[in-house]
Amino acid sequence: MSIPIPVQPRTLVVIPARNEAATVASVVHAARQALPCDVLVVNDASSDDTSARARTAGARVLDLALHLGAWGAVQAGLRYAHRRGYARVATMDADGQHHAEALPALIATFDCEGAHVLIGSCEQRLSLPKRIAWRYFRALTGLKVRDFTSGMRVYDREALRVLSAPAASLLDYQDIGVLMLLAHSGLAMREVPIAMSPRQVGGSRVFSSWHMVARYMLATTLLCVARLEPGPRLRHGRQPVPSA
Repeated sequence: MSIPIPVQPRTLVVIPARNEAATVASVVHAARQALPCDVLVVNDASSDDTSARARTAGARVLDLALHLGAWGAVQAGLRYAHRRGYARVATMDADGQHHAEALPALIATFDCEGAHVLIGSCEQRLSLPKRIAWRYFRALTGLKVRDFTSGMRVYDREALRVLSAPAASLLDYQDIGVLMLLAHSGLAMREVPIAMSPRQVGGSRVFSSWHMVARYMLATTLLCVARLEPGPRLRHGRQPVPSA
């Protein structure tokens, strides 16, 4: 009598990328070595050879015809995963900030925590202005998240369903708006500390100038105020999700 081998949940690593030809191949290689999973690079209308280098490194590539921004690219990857029945998705940046070797521990923690979303946070990388801004947004929204902008996260199938919906397409950024939408949908979120490195090439596109910072603060404040109506209470753990 043969002993059945447990089937591991299907995992997809989604890597949004725009003009990251210098680093995307090494990030894809590292992710494929760290986890037995599929890797999808969402090429956000890059003008360099990001797409070709990602394919050569072994990733599946979703080429966007128009520049959608960081959240638009991430959402495209989440929709791809949702429609293809992946059980969970890990997201990470293509610029080398995130350490792919942290993925196995992150996935293991996600499975044990029972949350719908797990955020890998690195408070050490936050500048004083960001710490002040995050304190302001925590007070405004009631969210207990310490690192709003971390792109290293794990989502379960219920979170994929929520973030694949049209309502999530109206968001500009992948941080506070996304987290508020998840919270108002009653999904549980957890946060664990991880290490991050500085960007290897270039700088932040959202915080590239004081004009961009002011735009971000204003847009996010308006979004927070608009979404502060009473919503469902946050659940403390995952509920069974019907199979696709």
